[in-house]
Amino acid sequence: MADENPFLEIVKGDASAEEIAALVAALAAVAAARSGAGEGSERGPVPDNWNARARLMRSPVHPAADGWRRSALP
Repeated sequence: MADENPFLEIVKGDASAEEIAALVAALAAVAAARSGAGEGSERGPVPDNWNARARLMRSPVHPAADGWRRSALP
């Protein structure tokens, strides 16, 4: 027997059928991604590069009219 309570309920506003369909599609895509439904690709997690040492390296700054822009100084 099916549950009488709706899974999704709009409590405020006037959403059109297209807007509700877009919301349901987005929620289904997130749920599929979290459950691992698309395991066809063998890609691992994307590494964080915020602490990569290569970010600290920059090209040498040569004296020029706009050299201060490349020096990372205000």
